[in-house]
Amino acid sequence: MNYPVAPTSHAMTSAPATAPARIVLEGVNKTFGAGEKNAGTVALKDVNLAVPDRAFVSLLGPSGCGKTTVLRIVNGLLAPDSGRVLISGAPPRPGPNMGFVFQSFRLIPWSTIRGNVEFALVDAIPDRAERRARADRYIELVGLSRFADAYPSELSGGMRQRVALARALAVEPDILLMDEPFASIDAQTRELMQMELMRLWSARQSVALFVTHSVDEAILLADQVVLMGPRPGRILEVIDVGLERPRWTYDVRAEKRFIELRAYLWDRIRTLVLNDPGSDFYGRDLGTGR
Repeated sequence: MNYPVAPTSHAMTSAPATAPARIVLEGVNKTFGAGEKNAGTVALKDVNLAVPDRAFVSLLGPSGCGKTTVLRIVNGLLAPDSGRVLISGAPPRPGPNMGFVFQSFRLIPWSTIRGNVEFALVDAIPDRAERRARADRYIELVGLSRFADAYPSELSGGMRQRVALARALAVEPDILLMDEPFASIDAQTRELMQMELMRLWSARQSVALFVTHSVDEAILLADQVVLMGPRPGRILEVIDVGLERPRWTYDVRAEKRFIELRAYLWDRIRTLVLNDPGSDFYGRDLGTGR
């Protein structure tokens, strides 16, 4: 079944197509485990991507398509085997210009919520009073001022994820990288966190690169959805979402455009998974279970 994917004529996004690219990947390849007697696993093959300034971009695809690897290469934590990566025209380098939100929170268990956020600011803000003021401001933004002196073990999963978001935002990065940050929290909290993220991002409109397995989440948050395919990881399609912002002011999931995109992307991902030799579903017909 074919579904329309062209942006609607009335669509307004916060990152126009003419915006200059802030993140550029050109012919990026990455293989893990290659050796003298081992060809290794090709994680990425010939990945080309240009992320516009002020854009929110979702990386969507089945497991094993290299979404997290792309994030780590953009961050400079991994180097590509070949190809070129440019961040604002220069090679990537970890630092305060990038914020990283992980799925696993990665909070310091023996430090308070304030201490966790302040820890990210030590290099950027030497003055302790100024550092505390900045931390408190972002803790307030995520609605956790009453818990600033609490420890991570005293918070729910959703609250811990809000701390991780505050810590990443507190450095006021030009680029925000997020690796399935809401995957391990319950469905209701996840929806609340999605709204919170949109609100916080819209206040700064830094570049955001967001990894997710959720089709709904990818469409809801992003200006563009980058669909990736597995084995080897590659970019299959970049789709303009074309839904008006701010998206917390109306029922975006009821929009015809949202419904069309959701159906189209689910159909494409289902086909990718069923045709992937490394998948447990390879060769099966989900209609018959065989």
